[in-house]
Amino acid sequence: METQRVELLARIAEMYFEQNLTQSQIAQKVGYSRSMISRMISEAREHNIVEIRIHYPLQRLTEMESWLVQALQLKEVRVVQRGALNHAEMLRRLGAMAALLLEEHLRDYLTIGTSWGTAVFETVNAVRDHTIEGLRVIQMIGSLGTPNPDIDGPELARRLARLLGGQYATLPLPLIVDSPITRQALMNAPHVQRVTAQFKQIDLALVGVGTVDYEFSSLLRAGYLDYSQLESLRQAGAVGDVCAIHFDIQGNLIDTPLTRCIVGIDDSTLRSIPVRIGVAGGQSKALPILAASRAGFINYLVTDEIAARRIQKTIEGEKAS
Repeated sequence: METQRVELLARIAEMYFEQNLTQSQIAQKVGYSRSMISRMISEAREHNIVEIRIHYPLQRLTEMESWLVQALQLKEVRVVQRGALNHAEMLRRLGAMAALLLEEHLRDYLTIGTSWGTAVFETVNAVRDHTIEGLRVIQMIGSLGTPNPDIDGPELARRLARLLGGQYATLPLPLIVDSPITRQALMNAPHVQRVTAQFKQIDLALVGVGTVDYEFSSLLRAGYLDYSQLESLRQAGAVGDVCAIHFDIQGNLIDTPLTRCIVGIDDSTLRSIPVRIGVAGGQSKALPILAASRAGFINYLVTDEIAARRIQKTIEGEKAS
């Protein structure tokens, strides 16, 4: 789009959204018809010249939060009241809550590590513009090449860095390769090591929590795993993953031929990151969240009341048995 057109659309949008002029008033000022002004406002939104964010009231279940902090031995938990929200709306609320938590930890010369997925995308999408001196964002796992690049690692790292006025580094490899030998050869490449060397400098990790549930497995939907591979993980005891590192309900790592082909941060480096924020909600994420906490992959949690109540029920059931 030509610069003159962008400037015109921005001017129209400013008068409408910031100066609160009506479309008729704008039409009189600039000499266009009211219907033309309406089309320009729509065009400005379509081309992201205008970005509209709705800040919903984020109602929290504070008693449940306190219970989960103790039960899961986490530093902080935020539980969003679910009510009648559908899954997509719930994820947007989780993202808004997680963005507030992330913003509380922002400081100069911070290094943030990111994974991928819809929950991380919603978090990044809710982060407000800041200018943080010396900030870096590092992609912690290989790319999935999903049909929706917005939720993949490289785009999330780029977007978050731009929102915070920082630099970013992407991991130029696929998430899963054909053999452990291939993985090691790729990880030894100098241009890859320049990125992976920064893993140990990460101060804050922003991660989703994956599930091996057939209906909700993101790796299955993305085409990175097929049903037989997912079933092999389930048979080995896996209930979920963080950064594609799979674990059982007690937080023990799963070792299979597939897990040895994962490209990304290793378990000990992930655990050493001071702030590890996990964002996930819904019934299918309850056991993965519980296991991720036990594995030490998250020490901050943003979730919804459905996942929280199932975690509580599971823990109480374990104690009773």
